Amino acid sequence: MQSGARPKRDITASRGESDQDGAAAIAPALENILESARQSYLDALPIAAAMITRDEENGSYIECANDHFRLIAEWDERLGDRQLAQVPILAAGPIAIRLAAFLRGGESAHQFDTPDGRSVAGRHFTVRFSRLKRLEGQPQRFLLSLIDKTAQVETEKSLRSEMLRDSLTGLPNRFAFNEQVDAVLADPNFREGAFAVLAVDMTRFSRVNESMGAMAGDELLITFARRLVSALRPTDMLARTSGDEFGILMRLDRGISDALRAAERIKTVLTLPFRLSDLEIRVDCAIGCAMLSLGVMSADEVLRNAQFALKRSKQEGVTQVYEPTEAQVARRRFSIETELRVAIEAEALTLAFHPLIELKSGRIAGFEALARWQRDGEMIAPSEFIPVAEESGLIVQLGRWALDRAAQTLADWDRAANAKLPLNMSVNLSPIQISRDDVAAALSAALANAGVTGDRFTLELTESAIIHDPKRVAQALGALKRFDVRIAMDDFGSGFTSLASLQTLPIDVLKIDQRFVTDMLRDQDSHAIVGAILSLASALGMETTAEGIQSADLTDALCAMGCTYGQGFHYAEPMTADTAFAYWRERSA
Repeated sequence: MQSGARPKRDITASRGESDQDGAAAIAPALENILESARQSYLDALPIAAAMITRDEENGSYIECANDHFRLIAEWDERLGDRQLAQVPILAAGPIAIRLAAFLRGGESAHQFDTPDGRSVAGRHFTVRFSRLKRLEGQPQRFLLSLIDKTAQVETEKSLRSEMLRDSLTGLPNRFAFNEQVDAVLADPNFREGAFAVLAVDMTRFSRVNESMGAMAGDELLITFARRLVSALRPTDMLARTSGDEFGILMRLDRGISDALRAAERIKTVLTLPFRLSDLEIRVDCAIGCAMLSLGVMSADEVLRNAQFALKRSKQEGVTQVYEPTEAQVARRRFSIETELRVAIEAEALTLAFHPLIELKSGRIAGFEALARWQRDGEMIAPSEFIPVAEESGLIVQLGRWALDRAAQTLADWDRAANAKLPLNMSVNLSPIQISRDDVAAALSAALANAGVTGDRFTLELTESAIIHDPKRVAQALGALKRFDVRIAMDDFGSGFTSLASLQTLPIDVLKIDQRFVTDMLRDQDSHAIVGAILSLASALGMETTAEGIQSADLTDALCAMGCTYGQGFHYAEPMTADTAFAYWRERSA
């Protein structure tokens, strides 16, 4: 080598050193570009978001965040500490707990709704954690996003509060009441007989509403609710469950006696009159009670049970406790209603005929037509299906069917005898039938279809029909008399008919209730009542029929007292149309 000449360098080594120096110089710049890109991405998001980095040297910390996150999290990275423990929303509470579990786990994403955990001025968020794809040589990064749902949650809470509260009284409504009862039933520590529900119904409310107006009715409801509150314990829940009905959920420390004592307190606070404007009004209530039991499935069922007892309370005037058989009876009534509708449409019912005997001569004066229903081999008593028919309105169809079949049967007997028989047919009318149907039109159609005349018919109605709607009854009876039918008052003496009704209504026959007839030979009071009815009928020019005659001695006694007709098992039981015709032929031979 010549003196002063530069040494030759190893070309390969020189290039390697040059690449390392270049990479070292580029790395910080690249990292700055990536960091800027991450920040720009977060800033572009319309929601609060932060990127969390976790490495072995620094643990988990916030690498970058947008302004939405800084505002919500109440965090400022300029203070120099990016550790999660220094961010209030991530230091403790439900979000912090779930974030720590997510960082330790292996889920790719996790989303949930939660409050921030603060008791005062707390906020509600939809929170999402996402695990980002890890680049070679880079630490693991996570994306945290927060959507503020506070306004939505508060609005929903406000709407729910309104939905669960009665706007008039300020009390919880039926929805809130049912929720609380369901919560008690769902409690794993619930025990039999520890709770009861009272159903309280205000009396005379409709009269106040009708006579004084809705404003006075509202004022009465508010005052009534305050009285109820004053009679209850702080732990009892009072709710307005319907118009003038209130529900009470109460814990029982000493069994059913606690509920009955509460009912007594309620009755006591209602003894003082209510002042409405210038008037003082006395208002009472009916109370039904039902126990919460393990066999009860829902709040609706509990309240319905209390309302069964409430119905009996209205009838009997004292607080009633629900009996399990009441629900079975109600279900049977609905079952009967459904099947009775089908039976009427299919003409599956029949008429039985009970003979009416003229006591003086012993001849058959006629028959009373009685509805009979046999369902799947079971004979359903009229005392069971007639009230159901009246309650459901089916009595209108049933009544028209009975009139039609009775008239047709009378016509069939005439044809069988080849003569117009000296028989009268009696058919019962229901109070509901008189109030809802045009009975005169129904009778006219039945007579026309069968080709018989109205003077061969007696229509029977009870005293309750007259009390139910006297004006309507008078109009209906006036229309019926145009067909020359006779009108009989059934079960006379068992109701509350005034003597004025006998004078003003076109009544032809009084039927003496069998309770007086059956015991008249051994009970002086019954004998006196029968004698008084017979004297009254004679004075008013009416005929009489004694029901429930079971012996020849009764027949003789009633005949001697001047009774016109008799009915009872002493003569015969109700029978089919063919048997009744044969019975008449035999007795008339």
